[in-house]
Amino acid sequence: MSTVPWRCPKSHQPLLFFPKGEANQDAAQAFYLCPASRLSYRVDKGIPVFLIEEATELTASEVDRLVQRARVLGFSD
Repeated sequence: MSTVPWRCPKSHQPLLFFPKGEANQDAAQAFYLCPASRLSYRVDKGIPVFLIEEATELTASEVDRLVQRARVLGFSD
């Protein structure tokens, strides 16, 4: 799986980056996803916010959907 050099502060696993959000249309919607911890980290004015307490916890089905979306968009292998 192609990932960015950042790692999740909770699980220490690689992150997937959605540079234009899930719809791949707006850089203001960018976020990082950690499938292992099921956390989504927002990007605020171009700066990743890797604070566990500010991350969004996702359900397993949401993570599965986003990982599949990353594959469709070519963000992962």
